[in-house]
Amino acid sequence: MAKGRELKGRIKSVENTKKITKTMEMVATSKMKRAIDRVAAARPYAKALAEVIGDLYTAELAEQFPLLRQPAAVRRVAHLVLTSNRGLCGAFNANLLREARAQLAELERRGTQVELHVVGRKGIGFFRYLGRTMAVANGEIGDKPTAAEAAALVDDVMARFAAGELDALYVTSAKFNSALSTPPQTTQVLPVTPPPAGATKRDYLLSPSGEAILSELLPSYVRNAVYRALVETAAAEQGARRTAMKSATDNASDMLTNLRRTYNRARQAQITQEIAEIVGGAAALQG
Repeated sequence: MAKGRELKGRIKSVENTKKITKTMEMVATSKMKRAIDRVAAARPYAKALAEVIGDLYTAELAEQFPLLRQPAAVRRVAHLVLTSNRGLCGAFNANLLREARAQLAELERRGTQVELHVVGRKGIGFFRYLGRTMAVANGEIGDKPTAAEAAALVDDVMARFAAGELDALYVTSAKFNSALSTPPQTTQVLPVTPPPAGATKRDYLLSPSGEAILSELLPSYVRNAVYRALVETAAAEQGARRTAMKSATDNASDMLTNLRRTYNRARQAQITQEIAEIVGGAAALQG
């Protein structure tokens, strides 16, 4: 019965694992719902900011604001990479890091000096393993990012961009389309891209002046872009974890079915063998 006891041990182990993955799936589902609410709240604000900036933008005003400065040559950039602090979320972090490495390789191929800013312990560990120097390594932002945390990440970069020390800011993050679609993306946050030529402008009566409004809106727009990337990445992480844990739970159920079937067959074979031995022994005694 050694094989039977071994199978029973494996069944118990898989049952315990299934309980863990099912619980993690439920927790990720709950966190994802709250994360989606934060994404839904951030997107309209970002859209409104972009529309107002687009309506106020003129070539004359652009010359007054360093955040709108379009550098003649991109020599030094900051690259912000967002990952998660924990694993067990499938290929989520691997996809983000693959996108980040491709962007880094492309920038360096052009001769651009890249300053790496990494958020998330998974990304920090990966780039340390590669021996890559990081200007910022922040593993303290959790799954409920705040506007203050986004500002802390980008305010220094904005100041250095305004001073001409940096020529651009790129952000690699996840885009939350749905729980099953969370593709990585790299967006350019600085310089703030002017609206396309020929964009329709509304006729505003401005108080205070356009200059005063843009001086407040432009930093808010950049901070919001980073905040939106943080909340979308957090929502995408929970969606990926939910999907991974559901898959693990389903696989555990299939494994339990096969193990129980194998255990029952082994037990039936052993009982049959014991009955045959008893019958054979009785026949030998009678003979």
